[in-house]
Amino acid sequence: MPISQFLAADTFTFSHAYSVIHLDGPSFEAGELDRVYALASVTKTLAAWSALIAVEQKLIDLREPAGPEGSTFRHLLAHASGVPFDKGAVLARPGQRRIYSNRGIEIMGEVLAAHTGTSIQEWITQRVLIPLGMTTTSVPGSPAYSGTSTIHDMEKFAAELLHPSLISNQMAAEASTVQFPGISGVLPGYGRQEHNDWGLGLEIRDHKNPHWTGSAFSPRTFGHFGQSGSFIWVDPTARKAGVFLGDKKFGDEHRAVWPELTNQMRAL
Repeated sequence: MPISQFLAADTFTFSHAYSVIHLDGPSFEAGELDRVYALASVTKTLAAWSALIAVEQKLIDLREPAGPEGSTFRHLLAHASGVPFDKGAVLARPGQRRIYSNRGIEIMGEVLAAHTGTSIQEWITQRVLIPLGMTTTSVPGSPAYSGTSTIHDMEKFAAELLHPSLISNQMAAEASTVQFPGISGVLPGYGRQEHNDWGLGLEIRDHKNPHWTGSAFSPRTFGHFGQSGSFIWVDPTARKAGVFLGDKKFGDEHRAVWPELTNQMRAL
Protein backbone atom coordinates (compact mmCIF):
# COMPACT_ATOMS: atom_id res chain seq x y z
CA MET A 1 0.00 0.00 0.00
CA PRO A 2 1.22 3.54 -0.69
CA ILE A 3 2.54 5.43 2.30
CA SER A 4 2.07 9.15 2.84
CA GLN A 5 5.09 10.99 4.14
CA PHE A 6 7.57 13.46 2.69
CA LEU A 7 11.09 12.50 1.65
CA ALA A 8 14.08 14.07 3.36
CA ALA A 9 15.04 16.11 0.30
CA ASP A 10 11.60 17.71 0.12
CA THR A 11 12.04 21.29 1.37
CA PHE A 12 9.30 22.89 -0.71
CA THR A 13 6.96 25.33 1.04
CA PHE A 14 4.31 25.47 -1.69
CA SER A 15 1.49 23.01 -2.37
CA HIS A 16 2.70 19.92 -4.20
CA ALA A 17 2.36 16.17 -4.51
CA TYR A 18 4.48 13.35 -5.86
CA SER A 19 4.43 9.62 -6.33
CA VAL A 20 6.60 6.64 -7.22
CA ILE A 21 5.13 3.93 -9.42
CA HIS A 22 6.35 0.34 -9.78
CA LEU A 23 5.11 -2.25 -12.26
CA ASP A 24 2.44 -3.34 -9.80
CA GLY A 25 1.25 0.20 -9.04
CA PRO A 26 2.05 3.20 -6.81
CA SER A 27 4.44 2.44 -3.96
CA PHE A 28 4.77 5.92 -2.47
CA GLU A 29 2.59 9.01 -2.40
CA ALA A 30 3.03 12.35 -0.65
CA GLY A 31 1.33 15.73 -0.62
CA GLU A 32 -2.05 16.99 -1.80
CA LEU A 33 -2.97 13.96 -3.85
CA ASP A 34 -6.45 15.05 -4.96
CA ARG A 35 -5.55 18.58 -5.98
CA VAL A 36 -5.68 19.46 -9.67
CA TYR A 37 -2.42 21.02 -10.85
CA ALA A 38 -1.26 22.52 -14.14
CA LEU A 39 0.89 20.16 -16.21
CA ALA A 40 2.40 22.78 -18.54
CA SER A 41 4.77 20.96 -20.91
CA VAL A 42 4.14 17.56 -19.35
CA THR A 43 1.00 17.85 -21.51
CA LYS A 44 3.27 17.05 -24.46
CA THR A 45 3.70 13.49 -23.25
CA LEU A 46 -0.07 12.91 -23.42
CA ALA A 47 -0.21 14.44 -26.89
CA ALA A 48 2.75 12.41 -28.12
CA TRP A 49 1.33 9.14 -26.79
CA SER A 50 -1.95 9.84 -28.57
CA ALA A 51 -0.01 10.52 -31.78
CA LEU A 52 1.79 7.19 -31.50
CA ILE A 53 -1.58 5.46 -31.18
CA ALA A 54 -2.59 7.05 -34.49
CA VAL A 55 0.67 5.89 -36.07
CA GLU A 56 0.04 2.31 -34.98
CA GLN A 57 -3.51 2.52 -36.30
CA LYS A 58 -1.95 3.57 -39.64
CA LEU A 59 -3.88 6.84 -39.67
CA ILE A 60 -0.59 8.70 -40.14
CA ASP A 61 3.02 7.77 -40.78
CA LEU A 62 6.03 9.16 -38.93
CA ARG A 63 7.46 9.94 -42.39
CA GLU A 64 4.44 12.08 -43.30
CA PRO A 65 5.57 15.57 -44.47
CA ALA A 66 4.54 18.03 -41.75
CA GLY A 67 5.70 21.49 -40.80
CA PRO A 68 8.43 23.32 -42.72
CA GLU A 69 9.73 22.06 -46.04
CA GLY A 70 11.64 18.82 -45.53
CA SER A 71 10.15 18.23 -42.10
CA THR A 72 8.08 15.18 -41.14
CA PHE A 73 5.71 14.14 -38.37
CA ARG A 74 8.74 12.50 -36.72
CA HIS A 75 10.69 15.78 -36.79
CA LEU A 76 7.83 17.61 -35.06
CA LEU A 77 7.55 15.03 -32.27
CA ALA A 78 11.32 15.08 -31.75
CA HIS A 79 11.70 18.90 -31.68
CA ALA A 80 13.90 18.67 -34.76
CA SER A 81 11.76 20.42 -37.38
CA GLY A 82 13.45 23.81 -37.08
CA VAL A 83 10.22 25.47 -35.92
CA PRO A 84 10.83 28.13 -33.23
CA PHE A 85 9.53 27.87 -29.66
CA ASP A 86 6.42 29.92 -30.34
CA LYS A 87 6.14 32.23 -33.35
CA GLY A 88 8.44 33.42 -36.07
CA ALA A 89 10.54 32.18 -38.93
CA VAL A 90 11.97 28.69 -39.16
CA LEU A 91 15.35 28.66 -37.39
CA ALA A 92 17.11 25.66 -38.94
CA ARG A 93 16.79 22.93 -41.52
CA PRO A 94 14.96 19.81 -40.27
CA GLY A 95 17.26 17.48 -38.35
CA GLN A 96 19.98 20.09 -37.92
CA ARG A 97 19.23 21.44 -34.41
CA ARG A 98 17.09 20.48 -31.46
CA ILE A 99 14.81 23.49 -31.03
CA TYR A 100 12.32 22.89 -28.24
CA SER A 101 9.05 24.09 -29.69
CA ASN A 102 5.53 24.52 -28.37
CA ARG A 103 4.54 25.56 -31.87
CA GLY A 104 5.98 22.36 -33.34
CA ILE A 105 3.76 20.25 -31.07
CA GLU A 106 0.76 22.38 -31.98
CA ILE A 107 1.49 21.84 -35.69
CA MET A 108 1.76 18.12 -34.95
CA GLY A 109 -1.70 18.31 -33.37
CA GLU A 110 -3.11 20.11 -36.41
CA VAL A 111 -1.66 17.52 -38.77
CA LEU A 112 -2.95 14.68 -36.59
CA ALA A 113 -6.43 16.24 -36.53
CA ALA A 114 -6.46 16.36 -40.33
CA HIS A 115 -5.69 12.63 -40.47
CA THR A 116 -8.01 11.46 -37.68
CA GLY A 117 -10.94 13.75 -38.39
CA THR A 118 -11.10 14.91 -34.79
CA SER A 119 -9.39 17.64 -32.78
CA ILE A 120 -6.16 16.81 -30.98
CA GLN A 121 -7.91 17.59 -27.68
CA GLU A 122 -10.67 15.07 -28.38
CA TRP A 123 -8.17 12.53 -29.72
CA ILE A 124 -6.13 12.69 -26.50
CA THR A 125 -9.33 12.33 -24.47
CA GLN A 126 -10.72 9.40 -26.45
CA ARG A 127 -7.47 7.52 -27.03
CA VAL A 128 -5.52 8.17 -23.80
CA LEU A 129 -7.52 9.69 -20.97
CA ILE A 130 -10.69 7.59 -21.17
CA PRO A 131 -8.94 4.22 -21.74
CA LEU A 132 -6.63 4.84 -18.77
CA GLY A 133 -9.43 6.08 -16.54
CA MET A 134 -7.86 9.54 -16.16
CA THR A 135 -11.10 11.24 -15.10
CA THR A 136 -9.54 14.33 -13.50
CA THR A 137 -7.28 15.17 -16.45
CA SER A 138 -8.08 17.70 -19.17
CA VAL A 139 -6.30 19.10 -22.22
CA PRO A 140 -8.62 21.98 -23.15
CA GLY A 141 -6.31 23.95 -25.43
CA SER A 142 -2.75 23.67 -26.67
CA PRO A 143 -1.44 20.09 -26.80
CA ALA A 144 1.91 21.59 -25.82
CA TYR A 145 1.00 23.02 -22.42
CA SER A 146 -2.71 23.31 -21.52
CA GLY A 147 -3.16 20.10 -19.51
CA THR A 148 -4.27 19.83 -15.88
CA SER A 149 -4.33 16.71 -13.73
CA THR A 150 -3.95 15.09 -10.32
CA ILE A 151 -1.26 12.81 -8.98
CA HIS A 152 -3.66 9.85 -9.00
CA ASP A 153 -4.38 10.34 -12.71
CA MET A 154 -0.76 10.89 -13.63
CA GLU A 155 0.15 7.69 -11.80
CA LYS A 156 -2.03 5.92 -14.36
CA PHE A 157 -0.19 7.55 -17.24
CA ALA A 158 3.20 6.85 -15.64
CA ALA A 159 2.19 3.20 -15.38
CA GLU A 160 1.29 3.28 -19.09
CA LEU A 161 4.73 4.66 -19.96
CA LEU A 162 6.33 2.01 -17.77
CA HIS A 163 4.28 -0.89 -19.15
CA PRO A 164 2.41 0.15 -22.34
CA SER A 165 -1.10 -1.07 -23.03
CA LEU A 166 -2.27 1.50 -25.61
CA ILE A 167 0.64 1.01 -28.01
CA SER A 168 2.97 -1.89 -28.72
CA ASN A 169 6.22 -2.41 -26.87
CA GLN A 170 8.01 -1.83 -30.17
CA MET A 171 6.42 1.59 -30.66
CA ALA A 172 7.09 2.52 -27.04
CA ALA A 173 10.73 1.53 -27.47
CA GLU A 174 11.03 3.75 -30.53
CA ALA A 175 9.44 6.65 -28.63
CA SER A 176 12.11 6.36 -25.93
CA THR A 177 14.98 5.99 -28.41
CA VAL A 178 17.00 9.03 -29.47
CA GLN A 179 15.69 10.53 -32.70
CA PHE A 180 18.21 12.39 -34.90
CA PRO A 181 21.11 11.66 -32.51
CA GLY A 182 24.06 13.94 -32.05
CA ILE A 183 22.34 17.31 -32.53
CA SER A 184 22.66 20.10 -30.00
CA GLY A 185 20.01 22.28 -28.45
CA VAL A 186 18.81 24.05 -25.34
CA LEU A 187 17.08 22.15 -22.55
CA PRO A 188 14.74 24.84 -21.16
CA GLY A 189 15.83 25.94 -17.72
CA TYR A 190 19.16 24.12 -17.96
CA GLY A 191 20.97 25.62 -20.92
CA ARG A 192 22.62 24.32 -24.07
CA GLN A 193 23.35 20.61 -24.36
CA GLU A 194 25.84 19.36 -26.93
CA HIS A 195 23.79 16.18 -27.29
CA ASN A 196 20.25 17.33 -26.61
CA ASP A 197 18.62 13.92 -26.88
CA TRP A 198 14.88 13.46 -27.43
CA GLY A 199 12.71 10.58 -28.46
CA LEU A 200 9.20 10.98 -29.86
CA GLY A 201 7.69 13.57 -27.53
CA LEU A 202 9.84 12.30 -24.66
CA GLU A 203 13.04 13.82 -23.36
CA ILE A 204 15.82 11.26 -22.89
CA ARG A 205 18.23 11.81 -20.03
CA ASP A 206 21.32 10.15 -21.51
CA HIS A 207 24.35 11.97 -20.00
CA LYS A 208 22.90 15.48 -19.75
CA ASN A 209 24.44 17.67 -17.10
CA PRO A 210 22.86 19.66 -15.54
CA HIS A 211 19.55 17.87 -15.51
CA TRP A 212 16.36 17.86 -13.46
CA THR A 213 16.76 14.18 -12.52
CA GLY A 214 19.54 13.12 -10.17
CA SER A 215 22.84 11.33 -10.76
CA ALA A 216 21.37 7.93 -9.82
CA PHE A 217 19.29 7.74 -12.98
CA SER A 218 20.26 5.56 -15.90
CA PRO A 219 20.95 7.14 -19.31
CA ARG A 220 17.83 5.33 -20.58
CA THR A 221 15.58 7.44 -18.35
CA PHE A 222 12.94 9.37 -20.24
CA GLY A 223 10.09 11.74 -19.43
CA HIS A 224 9.37 15.46 -19.35
CA PHE A 225 9.20 18.42 -17.02
CA GLY A 226 6.99 21.48 -17.24
CA GLN A 227 7.35 25.15 -16.40
CA SER A 228 4.40 24.81 -14.01
CA GLY A 229 6.79 22.91 -11.74
CA SER A 230 5.81 19.40 -12.81
CA PHE A 231 7.60 16.31 -14.05
CA ILE A 232 7.17 12.70 -15.04
CA TRP A 233 10.08 10.28 -15.36
CA VAL A 234 10.50 6.61 -16.21
CA ASP A 235 13.74 4.73 -15.54
CA PRO A 236 13.50 1.40 -17.41
CA THR A 237 16.62 0.13 -15.64
CA ALA A 238 15.02 0.57 -12.21
CA ARG A 239 11.58 -0.39 -13.61
CA LYS A 240 10.09 2.59 -11.80
CA ALA A 241 8.40 5.88 -12.67
CA GLY A 242 7.82 9.10 -10.77
CA VAL A 243 5.51 12.11 -10.96
CA PHE A 244 5.68 15.55 -9.30
CA LEU A 245 3.05 18.29 -9.49
CA GLY A 246 3.07 21.68 -7.76
CA ASP A 247 1.48 25.12 -7.74
CA LYS A 248 4.66 27.18 -8.12
CA LYS A 249 6.26 27.89 -11.48
CA PHE A 250 9.59 26.21 -12.18
CA GLY A 251 12.59 28.15 -10.92
CA ASP A 252 15.70 28.06 -8.75
CA GLU A 253 13.93 26.18 -5.95
CA HIS A 254 13.05 23.32 -8.26
CA ARG A 255 16.52 23.27 -9.83
CA ALA A 256 18.08 23.01 -6.37
CA VAL A 257 15.82 20.29 -4.95
CA TRP A 258 14.66 18.09 -7.82
CA PRO A 259 17.91 16.16 -8.47
CA GLU A 260 18.19 14.85 -4.91
CA LEU A 261 14.45 14.43 -4.54
CA THR A 262 14.30 12.33 -7.70
CA ASN A 263 17.27 10.27 -6.48
CA GLN A 264 15.37 9.53 -3.27
CA MET A 265 12.21 8.72 -5.22
CA ARG A 266 14.12 6.31 -7.44
CA ALA A 267 15.60 4.56 -4.37
CA LEU A 268 12.17 3.66 -2.95
